[in-house]
Amino acid sequence: MPPRDAEPHFLEPLLGVVFDLDGTLVLSHHDFGRMRREVIRVAESYGVTPGHLSVSEPIHRIVEAARQELTNSGAPEGNLFRFEAEYPKRIDAIEAEALPRTVARPGADSLLRALQERGFRLGILTRSSEFFARGALTRTGLGPYFAYLRSRSAPGPAKPSPEALQTLLRDMGIPDERALYVGDHLIDAECATRARVRFYAVLPDPSEVSTDAPMTADRFLAAGASAVANDLPDLARQLDVAGTPRAPAAG
Repeated sequence: MPPRDAEPHFLEPLLGVVFDLDGTLVLSHHDFGRMRREVIRVAESYGVTPGHLSVSEPIHRIVEAARQELTNSGAPEGNLFRFEAEYPKRIDAIEAEALPRTVARPGADSLLRALQERGFRLGILTRSSEFFARGALTRTGLGPYFAYLRSRSAPGPAKPSPEALQTLLRDMGIPDERALYVGDHLIDAECATRARVRFYAVLPDPSEVSTDAPMTADRFLAAGASAVANDLPDLARQLDVAGTPRAPAAG
């Protein structure tokens, strides 16, 4: 058997850029702690042992642990189905509360406009609901840049599953090795590296307050990021789209 190719091969030029939404392009200041507590409360109401789930874990990890316990504990099968139906509604409701205060992250519009002018195909891959994602893009005026969007409401696996990103890239007509995923969280890095897609990190906006461990360039690089930007204008400079559009190459 030939040796496993451990490193993905990235090809130039880039053809498409996929962005995470909340925290990366828009700022909504979601109450993620409240979301996690609500998911845990719902899970415990259907049979998960109190104290088994941790509010310090990301929501998708909490959900995975709840599914596993409800499946293996001998709880009635209907409890798992009811949990799966109820917890997304609770998260959706909390997300909706944040929509009126959602704003574009500084530099988002100019970055996206420059990428669009240079012919890049642009997409969104988010763990937000379809309702929140569409509403946030409309509210911030960023919607016209994105013909492609995949949210947690879409059928099939959600981020950080690599299939979520790969499915979106197929819809966009972009080979994995000519794509870039941009995000502000380790979940984004996990998704991209598992999909063998190039990942650029953007450090969280200073206005974002989190009870989680702070994101740093070192943490992103250790998680597989090819580059780390301080903010969106810095990302534009790294992508060489901070100035006026370049003339197309001859030939």
